[in-house]
Amino acid sequence: MAHWKNADEFKGRVKHWADKLDIKVRRLALRPMRNKWASCSTNGNLNFNAELLGLNRDIGEYVIVHELLHLVVPHHGKLWKSLMRAHLGDYESLDEKLTSFTARARSSGERSRTSSKRATGKFGHRGPGHGAIRG
Repeated sequence: MAHWKNADEFKGRVKHWADKLDIKVRRLALRPMRNKWASCSTNGNLNFNAELLGLNRDIGEYVIVHELLHLVVPHHGKLWKSLMRAHLGDYESLDEKLTSFTARARSSGERSRTSSKRATGKFGHRGPGHGAIRG
């Protein structure tokens, strides 16, 4: 699958999914992040790692839906998993692709700043009941 053309295309997909899921996004940023692929806050702020632009679109879509759903379902429980499955189908295979990519990148030295959090494909979630949660 193709990579993202630019940040505007990526942000457009975030807005598309937010509308589809009926989720209000207060602030959307695509920026360098050292230890996470994305983070969200309970007041609707979303941050995505700019490195996602270099990954396949299907992985980016996974990260987008993952974070948006955390604005309404804070944990990776049964409801969150069923919503992920309803919208992305076999989302677990996308998670495995992301985890595999981060492990390969770390072992090849592609990212000198990659931390153990990135190597395990973690997402960052902020707010009550949130912590660094494995993606």
